Amino acid sequence: MADPGKDADQLAEIATFGYERARDELVNVVKMLEQGGLDLDESLALWERGEALATRCEEHLAGARKRVEDALSRTDLDQ
Repeated sequence: MADPGKDADQLAEIATFGYERARDELVNVVKMLEQGGLDLDESLALWERGEALATRCEEHLAGARKRVEDALSRTDLDQ
């Protein structure tokens, strides 16, 4: 059985990932899950990691979207 403390540490580490690293690792997680052959605990741990990676990607994209919107708003005010 997986070590819950280790799993929590690995999921917390994801919060430090940049967009590209989170995206690349998410792609790898999906590939591993699609290949199958894992036991239930391994599959669940990978799925949880994938969810955390997807959330991290969404955070980066939301931040980028906000920056673009802010820049466009500033441009509109300057005109």
